[in-house]
Amino acid sequence: MLRLDIVNGPNLGRLGQRQPEIYGRQNWSEILSELHEEYPELQLQQFQSNHEGALIDYLEALAEGNSRGVIMNPGALTHQSYALRDAVAALEIPVVEVHLSNIYAREPFRAHSLIAPVAVGQISGFGPSGYRLAVAYFVDYLQRI
Repeated sequence: MLRLDIVNGPNLGRLGQRQPEIYGRQNWSEILSELHEEYPELQLQQFQSNHEGALIDYLEALAEGNSRGVIMNPGALTHQSYALRDAVAALEIPVVEVHLSNIYAREPFRAHSLIAPVAVGQISGFGPSGYRLAVAYFVDYLQRI
């Protein structure tokens, strides 16, 4: 079974509660449940942490495992964590960066991603559908390689 990992950074554990006007009303369990329903043939492994080091440890462990791709929403660490960027760059599996909100239409500091240059792509501004779009990308990509 094809495995993809979804890695969510700070504050994403409070989806549906935290600023729903920006991040939507769906909680993470609902989003993940929809992904499992739409892609039953995939093993979707999810990890969320508010701690930069825990995210880096998880990514480093993926280098040893059987994951075929990473869908990552680094949260605010997108704009400030060189350590997380380096962990993504060190991976030999592709990473797609996802953001629920359009980071380019918000505060100016959010318009710069440290992760984007080391990811295969970025999906921003489509709400929870961004995760589905990233999974669809990987399904297509992995069938072609």
